[in-house]
Amino acid sequence: MALDPTEQHLRHVEKDVLIPKIMREKARERCSEQVEGWIGLNSFQKPYYWYHGLKDFTKCCKDSGILMVVKCRKENSALKECLTAYYHDPTFYEECKMEYLKEREEFRKTGIPTKKRLQKLPTSM
Repeated sequence: MALDPTEQHLRHVEKDVLIPKIMREKARERCSEQVEGWIGLNSFQKPYYWYHGLKDFTKCCKDSGILMVVKCRKENSALKECLTAYYHDPTFYEECKMEYLKEREEFRKTGIPTKKRLQKLPTSM
């Protein structure tokens, strides 16, 4: 019994595990790059932006050490808010679902997982 590569039906594990995994990865990437907005001018009279997300949270944790639980609440809250917004966005879910279906279709056609297809081929010397 061969599987149809273009089949759109999703199994339970695909809906509840695999697609949410893609959502987490993409949301984390997007939240780490997100720019909240322009704040003002720095000491060199150049505009600067307040960035929030994963980069600020990571920096705060590294700078704070053991006290990160107390000192990084603002950054952690901003990161959680950004991630939660993506997790509850139906269009974002559909985007990730379509990406998953495309990967699954390609796997069913070729038999090669995405990770292996994306790896660079070794070059001969």
